[in-house]
Amino acid sequence: MDSHRGDVIQDIRFARSADGVGIAYAVHGSGPPLVIDACWLSHLQFDWESPVWRHYLVELGKVATVIRYDERGHGLSDRGVTDHSLEARLGDLEAVVADAGLDRFALMAMAQGGPVAIEYAARHPERLTRLVFYSSYAGATVGMTDEERDVFAAFETLIRVGWARPTSEFRRVFSSMMIPGGTEEQMRWIDDLQARACDAETAVISRAQREKADSTWRLRALELPTLVLHSRGDQMNDLHYARDLASGIRGARLVVLESDNHVILADEPAWPVLLRELTGFLEPDRVADDEDSHDIAALVSPRELEILRLAAAGHDNDTIAARLFLSVRTVERHLHNAYAKLGLSGRSARTAAVARLLSHA
Repeated sequence: MDSHRGDVIQDIRFARSADGVGIAYAVHGSGPPLVIDACWLSHLQFDWESPVWRHYLVELGKVATVIRYDERGHGLSDRGVTDHSLEARLGDLEAVVADAGLDRFALMAMAQGGPVAIEYAARHPERLTRLVFYSSYAGATVGMTDEERDVFAAFETLIRVGWARPTSEFRRVFSSMMIPGGTEEQMRWIDDLQARACDAETAVISRAQREKADSTWRLRALELPTLVLHSRGDQMNDLHYARDLASGIRGARLVVLESDNHVILADEPAWPVLLRELTGFLEPDRVADDEDSHDIAALVSPRELEILRLAAAGHDNDTIAARLFLSVRTVERHLHNAYAKLGLSGRSARTAAVARLLSHA
């Protein structure tokens, strides 16, 4: 399933988690793989047109092959799920990585994705090149004050009462905390995203189970390049969470963004800072990707390499044919020849070729 945004195309796929839950994920862009660990509110198709998220997707797709997914019970993933435990969510990430055929990759944890990313990094350190946290935490209730606990409880009441209402006055409370500097258009989009991302029951259940997730004890064991990005005035996740992450992981670097927004918007001064820091942090992976591509280029023709790159970006044969003005049969022939030159065969040849192209090992 493809979604279009100008010249940018995302390929939507489905993986099966360990407990059988279907997880929707999307692939777009080109370059070394960057897996984005799902945040609380997401909808792969709705986000694609977002005045809040669009600039992230476009810009990150210029420097990386971006793989992102909807959490269980949310967006295009299976609905009506009651198990939102840390172990189940970790299984979703593992399923996406396996289905996408990734070998080594960078992992970016957004908001509530922090504990899942930490757990993955602790269990599969050989799979990660580097780790990024954005407006995230190791444990939702770590260091929480009594006042913050009262606010947390009040939010549950707001969700139960107002999440499913046709008007958005209750959901606007969350929107105004996420992007207090947003325009009315951006606020309305967050209002609508809440209703589209999941139903009220899922919002309550998943939120309660995420509250129990705490991977703080894992931090000292992590040994990989780590970047922590966080807004100074973030009203959803306080800055102390970022400080805890940066102090807990040896060698981690904290960049405090001068903003009150939980999600940095495209027109604020903090956005180019975030993009520069993130792009620079991912650059070593891109260099390694280029070197690996040169090795593959010595084996395959320029046209075969071009088609392999598009396949690695998540495009199917029909899309590749349309973009290169070729017939589908011609694309298939080029891929078959490339597989033979790379010593690959069988039904898994495409996955193996893509994994080799994306691998930096």
